[in-house]
Amino acid sequence: MVSQGSAVLSAPGMESAVSLARAHTDEDVTPSEIAVGVIIGRASEYFDFFVFGIACVLVFPSLLFPFMSRLDGTLVSFAIFSLAFIARPVGTAMSMAVQRRWGRGTKLTISLFVLGASTAGIAFLPSHASAGTMAIAALVILRIGQGLALGGSWDGLPSLLAMSAPEHRRGWFSMIGQLGAPVGFVLAASLFAYLLSSLSNTEFLNWGWRYPFFVAFAINVVALFARLRLVVGQSYAELLQQRELQPVPVSKVLRDEGHNVLLGAFAALASFALFHLATVFPLSWIVIYSEQPITEVLQVQIVGAVLAALAILLSGWLADRVGRRRLLGSMAVLIGLFSFATPWLLGAGVWGNNVFLLLGFVLLGLSYGQASGTVTANFSAHYRYTGAALSADLAWLLGAGFAPLVALGLSAKFGLGAVSLYLLSGVVCTLAALRINRLVEHKD
Repeated sequence: MVSQGSAVLSAPGMESAVSLARAHTDEDVTPSEIAVGVIIGRASEYFDFFVFGIACVLVFPSLLFPFMSRLDGTLVSFAIFSLAFIARPVGTAMSMAVQRRWGRGTKLTISLFVLGASTAGIAFLPSHASAGTMAIAALVILRIGQGLALGGSWDGLPSLLAMSAPEHRRGWFSMIGQLGAPVGFVLAASLFAYLLSSLSNTEFLNWGWRYPFFVAFAINVVALFARLRLVVGQSYAELLQQRELQPVPVSKVLRDEGHNVLLGAFAALASFALFHLATVFPLSWIVIYSEQPITEVLQVQIVGAVLAALAILLSGWLADRVGRRRLLGSMAVLIGLFSFATPWLLGAGVWGNNVFLLLGFVLLGLSYGQASGTVTANFSAHYRYTGAALSADLAWLLGAGFAPLVALGLSAKFGLGAVSLYLLSGVVCTLAALRINRLVEHKD
């Protein structure tokens, strides 16, 4: 599987992709094209993201860890899930070096080919019964590959879109990239729900679960050319140059403006903590501890994701009227209140599960819609391109990367009250970071 991924990264393949993209860059890039590129790129990444997360609950415990209990197998799967978030900052650092040497088109092509190869490789993953621990090792390697690739997929489009927006429309333009999350989830959950309803359990575990990973590879190919259409164009390069959105060494960013990286990460922590506690974690909890059918849970989550998309749109409108940071702080308070209801809702049976999912998705949309780059304006122009990427990487790592593992592990041992504490810790970090950021601005 690794050798197949290496073959995909051959120079002729990259050159042909970049050349084809350059052939379509005769016209200037318009804001609408940037917005479409942002949504397509983020939707493809989130689709990969959710396909793996859902498989951690429905597939990997039976496929790779049949010698464990369902709970322990899911916990180990979530541990592997978190590896991508650990690898992501490393991928960012490596990709910034590639971009400085060979350009953003080459960097993006390599990153998305690695992401596609790793995702397709998971589709060919053998079971523990046929390959033993080698199957688990292969999944670990491919998951790390996904994380490195996601770190390298940063193209600066969201920052460019937000910085190019009129002053009174910054919130609206900032939320556009976040729409990729509900779009990716709807596609992933719908595909799994269809397969589960159409196949027997044996057929699904033998071969049916592999189809979403093949689809993920196809979507990555489409996203690659859609984004290359923009990033290798002369007008796009000129826009980035005008905004000084250029890569700089990660070590230099951390040395000179590391405090802004931390503020950017912690300011969004409540949103990122809720991200997995409304999507992946409740699916695992309900599957293990509830009798509610899996397809029904996925259907409710699909409805929730649609509501989240509408809430993201609403967040853009609200942010332009009350301020992005004030909205993010208000949503953090609401997430804190929601955390107190979590044990009661998830312990109340089917209706409680459904209310938790729908309400959680709405809060997620309102908060996550403005979680990206809320305080990245603190970066000087020279550092903003790399600083925004590192802030997002750190927010994913601290807020979301270990959330399913920690929430399921603690709730299984101590009860659902542990989930409340986890969410509250993110709320406290967000409010503290926003307060510190405000004090720093006043001091400056």
